[in-house]
Amino acid sequence: MKLYTTIPTQLKPYYAAELSAYQVEYTQGNLELAWYYLERAHIIGQKYPFAHTYVHWKMLQFGFKIKSAKEIIGQIPRLVFGGVKSFVGKIPVGNPGGANVPPLKPFPIPQEIQNIFTKAKVSAS
Repeated sequence: MKLYTTIPTQLKPYYAAELSAYQVEYTQGNLELAWYYLERAHIIGQKYPFAHTYVHWKMLQFGFKIKSAKEIIGQIPRLVFGGVKSFVGKIPVGNPGGANVPPLKPFPIPQEIQNIFTKAKVSAS
């Protein structure tokens, strides 16, 4: 197992694009679409401790924005432990990261995101 603490260079543009799209939609008040991009960024970055933790930080902020106690409470342990799980290589591959799903449950990776991993020549797991 090759351990990455930072997101590989070839994957960074895809991760950054999702976060950028999130920010655009969030700023315009399109919160449902903004969340969609955060989930995609989570799937792309969850293998890498900093990227994983950063998305959970953004999800926690989002929870405050929408005044969702469930999201806020759900993001706190994910924020604390998500990066650690990435560091030791124990991630639930494909998990979108929100409090609306079990934190340790793997999910199928959407084909479009799987194509990103293929183009970047990195494994999702």
